[in-house]
Amino acid sequence: MKLAIVHDWLNQIGGAEDVLEALMHMYPDSPLYTSIYWRDHMPDHYQNWDIHTLWIDKLPGIHQKHQLYFPFFPLAWSGVNLSEFEVVLSNKSGFCHFLHTGGIHICYCLAPTRYVWQYDAYMQRENVPTAICLALRPLIEFLKRLDYRAAGRVDHFIAISTEIQQRIKTYYNRDSVVIYPPVQVKERFQPADSYDDYFLSLGRLIPYKRVDLLVEACTRLNLPLKVGGTGRDLDRLKAIAGRTVEFLGYVPDEDLPELFARAKAFVFPGNEDFGITPVQAQAAGRPVIAYKAGGSLDTVSEGQTGMFFEEQTVESLMDALQNFDADDYDPAVCRENALRFDENVFRQQIADYVEQVWADARR
Repeated sequence: MKLAIVHDWLNQIGGAEDVLEALMHMYPDSPLYTSIYWRDHMPDHYQNWDIHTLWIDKLPGIHQKHQLYFPFFPLAWSGVNLSEFEVVLSNKSGFCHFLHTGGIHICYCLAPTRYVWQYDAYMQRENVPTAICLALRPLIEFLKRLDYRAAGRVDHFIAISTEIQQRIKTYYNRDSVVIYPPVQVKERFQPADSYDDYFLSLGRLIPYKRVDLLVEACTRLNLPLKVGGTGRDLDRLKAIAGRTVEFLGYVPDEDLPELFARAKAFVFPGNEDFGITPVQAQAAGRPVIAYKAGGSLDTVSEGQTGMFFEEQTVESLMDALQNFDADDYDPAVCRENALRFDENVFRQQIADYVEQVWADARR
């Protein structure tokens, strides 16, 4: 089959790019269509890909601050026609599903566009002034209608979690299957013989991750906590941290496996669409203490590989920390659960799904 891969934007590295890497590995001869490409900021091996950008790529400063141009992305993608391809596989969190196809369009949906369908929460998370939020609301309502219409042109949706599956149904009124995103599990992480006396948090330090809950809870309970990562919330977190909280800053990739494997538990207080770090922790044999929402409901098996706290409050998390006993959890069980999300499982499931859809269309 003649297949094209579509990705919203290439100016930052995150979970979406992990998915893209897996897709390009699966379909190395396929062209990649994206709105913008910040060549100097992305991995060098991306330059080996057949990358096609849109006219929006030439707008000033868009590589550094693409959010400022968000009203232009639907227009740019609407002008793309990939009718020459039999299958288009889009990796979507923004507006790339607005494109037009002549064949089958399969959308791997990381999330229905957040700053359209979860506008208030997104703007609050980005600290956008109230006046600007109010001024943009009519535009957002207009984009909702366009986004819904574009979703109707997609032939098949794949969701990254049951949380996203539900949002696809709620916002787009479309059914979807769930295929979890790829995580480097099998080869990269291994359990240790023993664990040390610290709780662990890793990730970008930004407000919606709610690392503040964990820092305050461990400070109040005088529990050892290591916080890895950088971000705009760092100074605020340091200001509320007690002497038992250690900030590690940026943690190199090669140091992550041992840091996970030696933790008493990994704590995940945010509400994420999926969440890769809890899977990595379990791959290293460690249980997870997570807020009972979002992707954690898919990745953590309560009582087997971790425990949940019910409310996103310091008090609820403190209660979980006080009732947690690391010896209640078997590292082998944690790792076995994580293997469900290995990148090889993702590749096989995506390949099987695309082949099945393609075969059904040809009958």
